[in-house]
Amino acid sequence: MRASDADRDRVAQVLRENFAEGRLTSEEFDERLERLYQSKTYGELAVLTNDLPATDLRLYRERAETPAKRAQKSRKRAQTLSAMWVPWAMASGINWVIWVLVSMSSDGPVYPWPLWVMGPWGVVLLVITLATGLGSGDSRRSSP
Repeated sequence: MRASDADRDRVAQVLRENFAEGRLTSEEFDERLERLYQSKTYGELAVLTNDLPATDLRLYRERAETPAKRAQKSRKRAQTLSAMWVPWAMASGINWVIWVLVSMSSDGPVYPWPLWVMGPWGVVLLVITLATGLGSGDSRRSSP
């Protein structure tokens, strides 16, 4: 039976864990990874892990992240950032336009009060963005 990309990803996870535990040398690991991504059937995948401790590959099903899942997470991250920053930018822009109109119609300089609207709100958004890792792509995801 033919193997899917998700199946190959699960076997790659098993190989990475066994390499991290010292059961495979770096040369063996590299060789097995090359053979892994060239394999087409379950039988070819099984040969790669025959000499390693028995592993239930079904346990790795939840951990294997497909490119579609990664793309979906990336889109959701972008939507979340937009939902946070667009209202801030719009409110800030409107306040600056009002400030410019008031400044042009007054006799002297007008205090830049829009800073009090955009400043604290922007700082809070920046802290949330940095603290949750929303602006950093997948960098917060742990890699094996």
